[in-house]
Amino acid sequence: MRSIAILNQKGGVGKTTTAVNLSVGLARKGRRVVLIDMDAQAHATLHFGLNPAELGQSVYDLLMPAERPSAPAQWPAVETPPALKPAPWPMIRSGDDPLWLVPSGIDLAGAEVQLAGMVGREVLLRDRLEAQGESGFQLPDGHTADYLIIDCPPSLGLLTLNALAAVREVFIAVQPHFLALQGLSQLLETVSLVRRRINSDLKVTGVLICMRDTTSSLGKEVEQELETYFDGRAASEAFSDARLFRTRIRRNIKLAECPSYGRHIFDYAPTSHGAEDYAALTAEILGELTVDSIEQTNEDVEQMKKYRCEACGYIYDPEVGDPDADVVPGTAFEALPGEWVCPECGAEKDQFELIEA
Repeated sequence: MRSIAILNQKGGVGKTTTAVNLSVGLARKGRRVVLIDMDAQAHATLHFGLNPAELGQSVYDLLMPAERPSAPAQWPAVETPPALKPAPWPMIRSGDDPLWLVPSGIDLAGAEVQLAGMVGREVLLRDRLEAQGESGFQLPDGHTADYLIIDCPPSLGLLTLNALAAVREVFIAVQPHFLALQGLSQLLETVSLVRRRINSDLKVTGVLICMRDTTSSLGKEVEQELETYFDGRAASEAFSDARLFRTRIRRNIKLAECPSYGRHIFDYAPTSHGAEDYAALTAEILGELTVDSIEQTNEDVEQMKKYRCEACGYIYDPEVGDPDADVVPGTAFEALPGEWVCPECGAEKDQFELIEA
């Protein structure tokens, strides 16, 4: 089983979005996936349309099983989408996909205080996973899991240490901003420390750029800095095998919208850039992404740049197009018909400039 923690001590960088949609992507490729929500905010749980306050069990019970009475014979009735089927173990299956969620809840917020005096508190989750036996992580359908993915909280506290102690790989989600480079150094030091003292198998194997703005020159500079940084990494470190994923997750409003509907991107907006990017990331992780497809994706990204009218300030966004002129979404500025003019002031195409925000 391949075990992966999605990590960054900074919030709002795309960790949960990546954990959820990567898990769904792998499941739809036929892999059996367990997703553990280790964040007390329970955003991954909410992503599947579940109300954490109404669930009988959560990851909290895995860490402190003696703190609550035994699980009820039946799960409580909760208003959940019909595709979500509770399982006897504290896992919930997502529809017909071979994906099981171990949900989180508000109780997890106090776990670090409750565990403060417990011996071996950093490896509680690992102990629970190892109790599954040498044959692997047993699923309710009788099979063993192919992937274990943990959505970590936005901190480097005890819950994150439990996640790092339980997995072999770390994927770091970052935004292409300058401050992301500063936080990355601290994060890599923490992973190295955990590797030396708790989990000798732990390695950072991938860094994923999320919320990429194709019009930002700063973002491109940060990407180049990251590439240079990992090209010169030391062979003895926990991140000696780390690489930047060639897939980039573009900033996409559909990715921000789908959690509020309790759905993942593949169901909410299957033709959006968000769905395309996470499908490409899934393929890259499975070794199915070819060089030609990567180059085509990069070419598509370049074509989605925005242009501003110098005369009136109107911005042409390829993701929106120009409905009044029958220009469909996804039409690059360079592909606009020759007779197209600015819908605000009538300026011709040669009066538009590329936005380099």
